[in-house]
Amino acid sequence: MKILPLPILLAGLLICPTIASCSDSATGGSPTPGQRIVDYETARKVFWKELYSDGGTTLYCRKIFGPGYNRGINIEHVFPASWIAYSLRCGKRYQCRARSPAFNRIEADLHNLYPSRSDINKARNNYPFTVIAGEQRIFGKCDFEFDERQRIAEPAPAARGRIARAMLYMADEYNLYLKRKLRLRLQEWDRKYPPNEKEIQRNNRIEQIQGNRNPFIDAHL
Repeated sequence: MKILPLPILLAGLLICPTIASCSDSATGGSPTPGQRIVDYETARKVFWKELYSDGGTTLYCRKIFGPGYNRGINIEHVFPASWIAYSLRCGKRYQCRARSPAFNRIEADLHNLYPSRSDINKARNNYPFTVIAGEQRIFGKCDFEFDERQRIAEPAPAARGRIARAMLYMADEYNLYLKRKLRLRLQEWDRKYPPNEKEIQRNNRIEQIQGNRNPFIDAHL
């Protein structure tokens, strides 16, 4: 391996401070998967145009939607962006976006992003998941409960496995803080609700786009 002199290395850093910024010029082609997804705004476009280009179903309510823009459907950060900011100690979300490249990269991870009905997305807020006693079906047929006073939320059993594997992946991949009680609950949900074919296909597609897989999904294969 040829070792370049320090001045040349420093000059290279000034021209190409990140791999992603120079991938096209350095390779003469397109950037490798994941390098183009540098922030949430980029991820948002990729999410709708590539990951869900044929439409799909929402995370919590299994609402079917078609390709393109869908009114009333948002992108849900299953591991909340505010929790990411807390782990990185970079301030509020808008502050982290301005000052932390690590936050921008983590917030844009497609494994953590799912389509959600906008009213459910708002109700979930950044509440941790648990099981709430009783059935407070304020969203009609959608099996989702939340308690603003206790700041907790309960997803339907059909969503629990996907939620668990997304959150466990984020915590381990980026060394993000996760309370022990919540981790144990997520581990239980991961065991109890294994991935179906659609979740596996989504993992395959994210690997094509982003360049990595969620090992918590692969552990069931």
